[in-house]
Amino acid sequence: MVTAIIGKDQYKTEVSTSSHSLIADEPAEKNGTNLGPGPQEFLSVALASCTAITLRMYADRKKWSIDQIKVNVASETSKEKTVFKRQISFEGILDESQRARLLQIANACPVHGILTKPIEINTDLFIAS
Repeated sequence: MVTAIIGKDQYKTEVSTSSHSLIADEPAEKNGTNLGPGPQEFLSVALASCTAITLRMYADRKKWSIDQIKVNVASETSKEKTVFKRQISFEGILDESQRARLLQIANACPVHGILTKPIEINTDLFIAS
């Protein structure tokens, strides 16, 4: 479970998971204090990190010589849809078949799967005392 708590500080939100604490915020141009990524950026963070971790796990299992995996993710949102633009680069020696397989593996990362399927959000409202 993830919990987000915002007080009276302009948009600074304390986010906690079972074992980590993070700050979400908005940039100064949106009247935030820019102390952390914005909520939309966290979606890109999730996709980029999941892709990198999934690729590293696969490359290690195959014993492929990849020194570094870099994943850049940007997004554009319109009224109709959000498009994530993901760019992946590798430092290491890979042939074409390995590169093609890594692209398949990138598209199989769990967050990619979540973002490309229909999403349902159920919300309950509780009144704190």
